[in-house]
Amino acid sequence: MVDLSYASVRGRLTADRELSDLTWLRVGGPADWLFQPADLSDLAGFLAWLDPDVPVFPMGVGSNLIVRDGGIRAVVIRLGRGFNGIEIDGTRVTAGAAALDAHVARKAADAGLDLTFLRTIPGSIGGAVRMNAGCYGSYTADHLISARAVLRDGTIATLTPEDLKPRYRQTDLPEGAVLIDATFRAAHGDPADLHARMAEQVRKRDETQPTKDRSAGSTFRNPAGYSSTGQSDDVHDLKAWKVIDDAGLRGARRGGAQMSGKHPNFLINSGGATAADLEGLGEDVRKKVYDSSGITLEWEIMRVGDPADT
Repeated sequence: MVDLSYASVRGRLTADRELSDLTWLRVGGPADWLFQPADLSDLAGFLAWLDPDVPVFPMGVGSNLIVRDGGIRAVVIRLGRGFNGIEIDGTRVTAGAAALDAHVARKAADAGLDLTFLRTIPGSIGGAVRMNAGCYGSYTADHLISARAVLRDGTIATLTPEDLKPRYRQTDLPEGAVLIDATFRAAHGDPADLHARMAEQVRKRDETQPTKDRSAGSTFRNPAGYSSTGQSDDVHDLKAWKVIDDAGLRGARRGGAQMSGKHPNFLINSGGATAADLEGLGEDVRKKVYDSSGITLEWEIMRVGDPADT
């Protein structure tokens, strides 16, 4: 492990920091270092100083993440209060990367602006931009004007949708870049109507998803549609939960990991699961779905780090 103990920072830099308590699934080993910068200048200065050969992994609130049991051989960067502000100017909403998606949706609605699609997306704005998160037919890219990021050399770049090339659940964010904020355009709406719509979205989510369990949101991306020739037509009209259910995997278990009985595309820690349990069950599901339907599911949950035995 590289010695960074002499780094001059104003935030918190912690060696060998366990990450399990920072992820929604509550699994994972330690990061070599965890850096929680005090503010933008602290973050930019640290990245400019850091040896470019040292890997960097930006981490949000851990809502869509499995950290493997052996941990991460990198500097994990996690943004906090200095990066969660929300500002509204006309029809533009600028939110810090650490601002929770749901909070941004509510604050926008208070101002009569419609970003209601964010309300039920778990996580923070940085992750929403990076993954082009979406819900109810709207995607982050549909509203994104620009995002700012600190690049690996410490410089600050403004990235447009053309730079990020957003597509289904992914973007071309530069390697090692740390998103710091994003600006969105939003249509006007009546605040009461917007809040009522979000309340209905939450009600439907709670009815159909295991919101009381430890999960990381949807486990697999919805597969592309298949034409009569068997070729992908890139239309995401098939649902991952349906092909998992059809393969008889609702409620499937491995160790402390389980595919939810309420929504079979949710991988949950039912108690005492390891990262190996969770990822192993996911791979079991992928194999069995392929065997039963010929469809290859792609992970939506990010998996990072080393297995315990390495």
